[in-house]
Parts: sequence; C-alpha cells; structure tokens
Amino acid sequence: MLSQRLPGILPLLSYEEALETSKVFSAAGLMNNQPLHVQRPFRAPHHTVSDAGLIGGGHIPRPGEVSLAHNGVLFLDEFPEFRRNILDLLRQPLEDGQVTIARAAVSLTYPARFMLLAAMNPCPCGYRGSHGRDCQCGTHQMQRYRGRISGPILDRIDLHVEVPAVRYEDLKSTQPAEPSSAIRERVVTARNRQLDRFSGDGIYANALMRPGHIKKHCKLDGTGENLLTAAVRQLGLSARAYHRILKVARTIADLDSQKDIAPHHLLETIQYRSLDRSMF
Repeated sequence: MLSQRLPGILPLLSYEEALETSKVFSAAGLMNNQPLHVQRPFRAPHHTVSDAGLIGGGHIPRPGEVSLAHNGVLFLDEFPEFRRNILDLLRQPLEDGQVTIARAAVSLTYPARFMLLAAMNPCPCGYRGSHGRDCQCGTHQMQRYRGRISGPILDRIDLHVEVPAVRYEDLKSTQPAEPSSAIRERVVTARNRQLDRFSGDGIYANALMRPGHIKKHCKLDGTGENLLTAAVRQLGLSARAYHRILKVARTIADLDSQKDIAPHHLLETIQYRSLDRSMF
C-alpha cells in the first residue's frame, strides 16, 4: 500500500518528462492510443521476471521494466526472491540512469532513471522483531537469506526503513490521516529549492549531484564532520555510501527549509543506513 502511494507524493511530470516517458511506452507498444503519458509510472514486476523483462532485450530490443519505470517508481516486492544475477543487472541503470542493449546488428540505449523501492521480510519466516510471534530462523538461515542481495546493490539504496506491523488500535482508528496531496506540497517546495540551486548546472535534483556539487552544496560544520567521520569508520561505509549520505542529508535539510545541513539532518540520514550494520 505504501509503495503504491509513493507516486502520489512525487512532483507532477514536467512536459519534458512526459515526452520522455511517452517515447519509452510507445517503443514498448503500451501507449494505448494516448497522446501523452502524464502520470508517473509505477512498475512492479514479479520476482520471476527474466533478464530481458527487467532490463530489456529481445530479437528487436524492447524497453524492460527499468525503462518503463523511467521518471517513476520501480517496486520490487520480496526483494531477496529475485535471482541475484537479475538484481546485479540493476547496477548500470542505478548509476547511469540509462541501459544499453547490444545485439550483433544493433545497439540501443533506453533511459532508465527511476526511483527503486524494494521490500523484504526481516527473515525467512517473517517474524523477526515481532512482538506477537517468535522467530524460528537460525543464524545460517539469516545469512543465506541476506546473502541473496549483494553488497553493491545494498550500497546503492539510500534509505533502509523498518516497517513494523500496524497495531490494531491504529487499524480501527477513524482519525483522518494526512493526505498525499499535503505531503506532495512539501516535496514540491523542496524540489523547487533544488531547481533554484542547480539552475544552469544541467541537473534538477540532489540525487543527480556529482562530486563537485556535493563539495559546494553539502558543507558540514565541525559537529557534522565528526558525526560523519565516526559513521564511516564504524559502519565501514564505501565512498558511494558517503556521497549518498550527504545527498540525503541535503534533501532532508531542503524539506526542513534549511539552507545548511544541520547535525540532526545528518543523524537522521545515518540511521537510514541500518542494513549497513550487522543483522545478527
């Protein structure tokens, strides 16, 4: 349910993004006589998807799910159930925002800049950390379950969020929840700050920042530097994780309407790297 609500809090497609998305859907034969695709895509392939189904391919190379999710969300439920070689194919599009399909007669490049959203159980039985039932999984089972996801893929996922079971009291509550439209307003405000920041740089969001942008726009004070140094050393974070932490902290500061990254923005970001710590 949460994953399906995510497109509803993202900024609306710009005209240029709608054109890009429409071209991909047209190449896949999925426009259904629509003149323009105006909704952010939400793609949720089954864990039995093939290489060609996810990345694209075929005798005449067609866009795969990563390209059909361009400018939108790619949701992979039961993440460890996907074959490991399939997940490793996500490295190129996650880094480059595009995927190249090479054949003997032709080589095609499709755009593939999407938001990856993945979900997994905490353990094979699903009850690790539950207050209602005891987990029966041993250490070996946990290692094998976690080992289905490679370190390089986890390294490319910015936020690791534990989602506990909803309490009965909350399920039966009739109190109105915050609507997606209100959350989208805050997201759009933060995006506008980023558009102003990167005006003339050829990028539009913090996620697209290169090292030069990070040095310029993600400066930390002394306390923040000490916090990040301690996190990198204790968690053994890679250079990629280090840069991603700074990008997420910059985004949290934007949502907080703050010009500079404060220590509490950095602390919030670091806590989202929970899978960088040991599970056992």
